[in-house]
This record gives sequence, structure tokens and C-alpha cells, in this order.
Amino acid sequence: MQEQAAASASAAAAASASALAAALASAAAAPKPPKKPPESIRAQQILIAYKGAHKAPKKVTRTKEEARKRAEEVRVKATDAEFDFTELARQYSDDPSGQDREGTMGTITRNDVMKEIADAAFALEIDQVSGVVETPFGFHVIKRNQ
Repeated sequence: MQEQAAASASAAAAASASALAAALASAAAAPKPPKKPPESIRAQQILIAYKGAHKAPKKVTRTKEEARKRAEEVRVKATDAEFDFTELARQYSDDPSGQDREGTMGTITRNDVMKEIADAAFALEIDQVSGVVETPFGFHVIKRNQ
């Protein structure tokens, strides 16, 4: 009878351990709650304007398609570790304040910038570069710094 009790206790312990292992595995596989988005970030941008874009500098004569193509070329360079985003901003940005400030947007909240810029910038991980973002001002390439 003792052997039956011991076997029964052993089987119960094994079942309990198995249930615990299954519960732990299930908890580990469960999706994590979404990470709370930051209220503010630091970012840089490069603006490629075109003739007719909102507040485009008078010196800008490129067409919208030429601007889109240039922005894509800048984006490719910006994702290459060989190129420095700050230097690219100095070299390519049509935003006069962007050139003086090396593309720095400073610390921004979603309400500080246009929706298109906010959506792109806040979706980035730190040090990630966006795709080309179109706004009435032209085409933007954005890098999240913090």
C-alpha cells in the first residue's frame, strides 16, 4: 500500500511539474504588451524641396519628380554607415534652418510637427532612418536620434 501511495504521489508531482512547465511556456510565448510610445524624441531631417512646394526657396528649380529621386538618393546614403547624416543635411537640405542647425529638429512631440513627419519619426527606432516622407514642403528623410 505504501508503494501505491508513493507511486500516486510521484505521479501527482510529475503531473504538477508538467502543468507548471506548460504554464511557463505559455506565458513566455504570450505576446508582450505594446511598448508605450515616447512623448517626445530628438530627430534630424533633410528636406528636398521642389519648385512650387510650400515655402520652397526661390533658388529651388527642380521638379517634384526630380526632388523625389534626389530624396531617395539621400535616403540611401543616410542608411549607409559610410555617410554622416549631419553632413548629408548640410550638403543636401533645402531647409535653411536645417542647414544652419545640421538638420536638427531638436526635441519634438507629435504636436510640434506635421502628421506625416510625426508618424514617420515616432515609428523609428533610435538611429534608424525613415523612408522618403512627402509633405507640402517637399520630401523629407528623417533620422531619430533619441
